[in-house]
Amino acid sequence: MRHAISQAEKAMAVGEVPVGAVIVKNNIIIAEAYNMRETHNQAASHAEMLAIEKACMAIGSWRLDECDVFVTMEPCPMCAGAIIQARIRNVYFGCYDKKAGAFGTVADLSTFRWTHKPSIYGGIMEEECSVLPKKFFSSSRDIK
Repeated sequence: MRHAISQAEKAMAVGEVPVGAVIVKNNIIIAEAYNMRETHNQAASHAEMLAIEKACMAIGSWRLDECDVFVTMEPCPMCAGAIIQARIRNVYFGCYDKKAGAFGTVADLSTFRWTHKPSIYGGIMEEECSVLPKKFFSSSRDIK
């Protein structure tokens, strides 16, 4: 999770919402990413989506069933759906997303009758993961 936090710090440094994601296979990081929606001008450029794309390229398959994802914030519905579709085994997330969390907070896509159901572990290093979004959103409010 510390590596995901360092990715979130990179996002914040370039003015993006500070969310970082890391995908691990056999205890080795195979992909890492951070939010780049503003940079790419693309709605789908969330940390999880970018990390999934990189992981698929790294292993040469869309099936990430032997992989785990570590993300600093609870995935939104789009990212939760991509995680399920990629068949990621375990999801470890830091802080809960009270506005769009899709693995238990607002909705729980892991409980639907999909072919694949990842195991979900929330609140991992929650306090450390929540610091950057709080700082980011409080400073963006100060600017307006």
